[in-house]
Amino acid sequence: MSVFIKSLKEKGRLDQIHITICNVGSRKLSSQDDYGAGAWNLFAPNLTIYGFDADADACEAAEADLELKNINWTEKHIPLALGKSIEEKTLYVTKHPMCSSLYPPNEPYTDRFSSLPELCNLDFTMDIETTTLDAFCAEEGINTIDFLQIDVQGAELDVLKGASEILNRGVLGIQTEVEFSHIYANQPLFADVDAYLRGHGFTLFDLTPAYRVRARSPIASKIRSGQMLWGDAFYLQDPIGENVNPVVKELSKILKIACIADILGFPDYALELLEYLTVNYGDNSEYNFAETIIESLSQFPQLVENGLDSLPVVTNILPYLKK
Repeated sequence: MSVFIKSLKEKGRLDQIHITICNVGSRKLSSQDDYGAGAWNLFAPNLTIYGFDADADACEAAEADLELKNINWTEKHIPLALGKSIEEKTLYVTKHPMCSSLYPPNEPYTDRFSSLPELCNLDFTMDIETTTLDAFCAEEGINTIDFLQIDVQGAELDVLKGASEILNRGVLGIQTEVEFSHIYANQPLFADVDAYLRGHGFTLFDLTPAYRVRARSPIASKIRSGQMLWGDAFYLQDPIGENVNPVVKELSKILKIACIADILGFPDYALELLEYLTVNYGDNSEYNFAETIIESLSQFPQLVENGLDSLPVVTNILPYLKK
């Protein structure tokens, strides 16, 4: 649940912010894949979404769905396969299209797990041309992307390597699928992705893992859900940490990170950044969030009962309440 962003929206504090989201592997399988809905919609009309998928039919379906809606944001779905370079590649199309990859399925391994072969096993292959996110952004004149979501079945590191320029320009948050075992042959694993993103200043905030049990086992643990095979990893920039990309330290970027953190379910980090902006730059009304902090914390009855004034964060921002 978002804590601060609704108040920010109501007070007009988001009017000067424009959020650009890039969704690589944008096939819409559930409501969670619809970035124009939910909390992200609070940025509308200052919201731009670029969706990419190697499946042209999936992009066409997404565009057709958008035409039926009276949306108040910008959203485009582009039938491109993104990778680490502009080159000819083989796309391994699996029995369920959502598991298709630039890496071949590791069938001897996935056959050992329940409910994977019918999803991940190979159906057919096709030759495609990949391009890079950097090349797309250069062609379209896109200078920055704020939030990057990647789900390309083992090729996430390839997409990130093809986005090194845009990463250096200040991508603020990333949600990427990662694998912990070779579901696809010779694919990069979580450790490879993690090392690359840490090298670009990102901090890992959370993992939401997925588990599978062995296909031949009639038993399963009540304690463990099976083997952790893949998951979503959530990364954010830390503008008040050490060795930070100077671009990320821009005040407007810090506010964006706070908003993204709140949407992703890290309200403690959002609060830390809003407090930082208020205490250090609150003499400028644009970055004084004392009122928003108090109003948002007042949603929690236990905090109110114990006395908001007893909270260190509130004590710290009290001098800025009337500024």
